[in-house]
Amino acid sequence: MPICEGRVAGTGEKRFKAVVVRFVESNRKRFSQQSTRFTWIAALPRQMQLPYESLYALVEANCAGCMHQNLFEDGLSPVPRETRVNRLRSGSSWHPAGMTLVELLVVVVIVAWLVALLVPAVQAARESARRTTCLNNLRHIGCGLHGHLVAKRTFPMGCLEWKAGTGGTNRCLAWSALILPWLDEQTTADRVNYQKPFDDPANALAAATAMQIFLCPSASRTSPLVGGLGASDYGGVVGERITSSNSPEKGVLVTGKSYAPREITDGLSKTILVAECAAEAWADGQWINGRNLFDQAYPINAKMSFWEDEMRSRHPNAAQCLAGDGSVHLLSETVDKIVLAAAFTRNRGESPAAAWVAP
Repeated sequence: MPICEGRVAGTGEKRFKAVVVRFVESNRKRFSQQSTRFTWIAALPRQMQLPYESLYALVEANCAGCMHQNLFEDGLSPVPRETRVNRLRSGSSWHPAGMTLVELLVVVVIVAWLVALLVPAVQAARESARRTTCLNNLRHIGCGLHGHLVAKRTFPMGCLEWKAGTGGTNRCLAWSALILPWLDEQTTADRVNYQKPFDDPANALAAATAMQIFLCPSASRTSPLVGGLGASDYGGVVGERITSSNSPEKGVLVTGKSYAPREITDGLSKTILVAECAAEAWADGQWINGRNLFDQAYPINAKMSFWEDEMRSRHPNAAQCLAGDGSVHLLSETVDKIVLAAAFTRNRGESPAAAWVAP
């Protein structure tokens, strides 16, 4: 018998069903409005509230053929009618399906697999961005060197009045300090007393200025300062020691002398002026320090048990350099040492084709 005639299985169930029927009939007009059709469920006593699907099945099974059923025949139930009726008649209750332990483990494995695929790609993208920033730094440095060339008719000398340690009267000012006005760093340049040594107290404030243009973002460092002075991850090239001694110095940015383009007979595009020296923080890696120079004696990114100022970087399998024409190149670790030696000299005639430049 339908619930409307009061024949139900148990006392509690009977009371609950009776409450539902009375509520449905007393709110029949309200049910016919789409916006408030199901608001009556929330008004039931808390202990009598059921999911909408259960109430739907209850009324449908017990009010068959009466007006109450018509109030629910709107196709909004997510459970097919036959399924709801069969579940109610069989005494089983319907609950939304959950995840089993096996399903959860499968999901976890899939997520872990996706993360394992994505992490290397994200790291590669970040390194690519850092390498691009490093490349832009070198391009700006190239603009600074050519700004000096336009104003002075020569590239700057690598070191003005070299000295081995601290103290003394030799200024030991670096090429990187001499091009500050052409790096849009006129304010810092105005603070530098070019008549005093780089480590003189008069230059302490300027020398402690960290400038991002001299820092490679891939370099491992905890501070933009080295020994209290602004760091530099880019060193001037004074020559090479791969084929022979570097005395006299074979490069362009050498100690105590500046060169004009006509003296760089190997060609500006085939001669390296500045390169990364950024594998670790090195004592002379300060943009104001005239010892911010190196000559090449080993392959690029060579792993050594001792410190040596060399072309080394934290870029995977390569390092970047600046040629005399302002171009920037990423050089592989596999570049032949003899070819590399030719690129580090200005007038030896060894690199007519610039074989170190990737096509």
